[in-house]
Amino acid sequence: MSEEELLALPTAVSVPTAARALGIGVNKAYELIKAGQFPVRLLVLGETTKVPTASLRRLLGIEVHTQDSQEDLT
Repeated sequence: MSEEELLALPTAVSVPTAARALGIGVNKAYELIKAGQFPVRLLVLGETTKVPTASLRRLLGIEVHTQDSQEDLT
């Protein structure tokens, strides 16, 4: 997944989307979740598990600059 694609992701993504971003298979992602070793925070919503995109970006070293943070740099 490209940096541009990562920046376009919504606030939370599915486990398959997070796995794609991390470059691992979906089965491996679910194995890591089951073992409590998935490398980012998870949101468990009933039977649905989501991955906060901010945590994913942080792990991958991708910074998102908001309009406010850009103004602080000038």
